[in-house]
Amino acid sequence: MRKALRWLLTLTVLISTLGTAGAATAAEPEATGTTAATDIKDQLLSVPGMSLIEEKAYPGYRFFVLNYTQPVDHRKPSQGTFQQRITVLHKDVSRPTVFYTGGYNVSTNPGRREPTQIVDGNQVSMEYRFFTPSRPAPADWTKLDIWQAATDQHRIFKALKKIYPKKWISTGGSKGGMTATYYERFHPRDMDGVVAYVAPNDVVNDEDSAYDRFFATVGTKECRDRLNAVQREALVRREPLEKKYAAYAAENGLTFDTVGSLDRAYEAVVLDYVWGFWQYSLLSDCDSIPADAKNATDDEIWTSIDTISGFSFYADQGLSPYTPYYYQAGTQLGAPTIRFPHIEKQYIRYGYQPPRNFVPRSIPMRFQPFVMRDVDTWVKHNARRMLFVYGENDPWGAEPFRLGKGAKDSYVFTAPGLNHGANVAGLVPGQKALATARILEWAGVAPASVQADPSVARPLARYDAKLDKRDVEREPALRP
Repeated sequence: MRKALRWLLTLTVLISTLGTAGAATAAEPEATGTTAATDIKDQLLSVPGMSLIEEKAYPGYRFFVLNYTQPVDHRKPSQGTFQQRITVLHKDVSRPTVFYTGGYNVSTNPGRREPTQIVDGNQVSMEYRFFTPSRPAPADWTKLDIWQAATDQHRIFKALKKIYPKKWISTGGSKGGMTATYYERFHPRDMDGVVAYVAPNDVVNDEDSAYDRFFATVGTKECRDRLNAVQREALVRREPLEKKYAAYAAENGLTFDTVGSLDRAYEAVVLDYVWGFWQYSLLSDCDSIPADAKNATDDEIWTSIDTISGFSFYADQGLSPYTPYYYQAGTQLGAPTIRFPHIEKQYIRYGYQPPRNFVPRSIPMRFQPFVMRDVDTWVKHNARRMLFVYGENDPWGAEPFRLGKGAKDSYVFTAPGLNHGANVAGLVPGQKALATARILEWAGVAPASVQADPSVARPLARYDAKLDKRDVEREPALRP
């Protein structure tokens, strides 16, 4: 009896201890996903080549700004390295991870992309190579191409997959959507799914009639007429408005060595006006456009052009941060050229200028016409678990990615009435639910209810007004 009582007491104490330990585990912060002995920061910094720039606090997450050592040339890794800036929005190692890039600089403040909210996961964000400070010194511009950038992502993924072992989804908007697609082209076994937003697909660089057709029908005739009239009037009044531009440039210390002259810069800004409106504005914003351009004041024409296109952009100071983009546009990505049937020829001196005009002449450039065709062909025949989202009124959607018979579990959806900020949330209800369900499934976190009925799919994380701020992927005027 005494042995039985002793055994019962021991069992009771053991059960109590286990229960307490379980309660303690359940009470641990949701955003760590690590033990006290292996803090997530220590895990990240244990990756060879990884160094900490700073850590910032955000409720429910930990946010790190990091540098990662990359080869300048992945084909010859012994020939120099550079520091590539990345960020990690850490929630829990047991959650899926979204790999994001905008194709330009990376934000050093916490932010959550739409797929990250949908899957309630971690987020790794990458600064595109050659955007400062992620630029080799000296810069060998021949090493700025889509394969090198995709391989940057591949190395980051391999380094962090050991820490974040669950499913990974790549994503990006605009040039970032292009980047996510190119990454999948060259490293198709890395990601479990791809969500590419508003990604242009300029397969044949010299054939741009799709854009002309787009601008002939987008929105309403009333809105198109307003925009066209203001654009034309800005060229008709070139002389007085260029005097205003010269004074503006002198006041702000702007120079025009790269583009060649203030006159070239002025026309480039004006010719971007209609494109820029549809890229970043909605049909409802047409009310802000002068209704009677011929009788508008010079200041009204100037203000409308400056608000949408920005007179500072084609100055050296505006172009310089985007040299890597224009280099890529002029060597691999391609760039559109459109017609202006509403403007008489005598008012247009240069037309849409090629990317070569926006890159310093000291940087050699040669276009490779086969690169985009290769990607387009690959996507048509090999896409797996890829989602492309476009905006109905976004000019960049005039030349989209399309899927062929070889594509599997892949989709191209268009959000009605939306611009370059189109997303899954803006799709029609059936497509929105399907897209959300597929993202959850690819990430390995689809609830049983969603697996049984995709129409009930919803983001797993609650909307956070600060973390989920839905900015349009805003880049320089006529650029993705």
